[in-house]
Amino acid sequence: MAISEKVAELLQQYKVKHDVLPHREVFTSQETAESVHVPGRMLAKVVVVREPTGAYLMVVVPAACRVDLDLLASRTGRPGAVLVQETELRRLFPDCEVGAMPPLGRLYGMPMVVDRCIEKEPVLFFQAGNHHELVRMEMAAYLDLARPIEGEFCVCGREAHAVS
Repeated sequence: MAISEKVAELLQQYKVKHDVLPHREVFTSQETAESVHVPGRMLAKVVVVREPTGAYLMVVVPAACRVDLDLLASRTGRPGAVLVQETELRRLFPDCEVGAMPPLGRLYGMPMVVDRCIEKEPVLFFQAGNHHELVRMEMAAYLDLARPIEGEFCVCGREAHAVS
């Protein structure tokens, strides 16, 4: 499977300069970062949570970090969110391998929040549908394209009520 057709079409439609980088097949964000020699802080990891209302929220953090559900609730005003299971991810992202969802909520009708710590990097890498290719683009271009809600809700290297 190549990068998601939805992602490829969106990048083409908005004329976003990007590169697609092949890498050995791996299944965790940290392994992906290591396989392409990219610091984990530059690789976007997508975590999807379900709110008590049944609505979904895409949360984007650096691969080296975890989502703190308590911080997410307090800083977004969305309490009670739970991590989505793999079976739901398959349904929500039918064009993607599980765990390789692109950080582009608009493609899936899903609001998204991006942690500010990843925005400090000039370049962003992300999986776009599979476990053997990454998309690389300038951070400014990503933010213009994704138009996320920004916040601070990840933890890096410390324990909290966090999920991968």
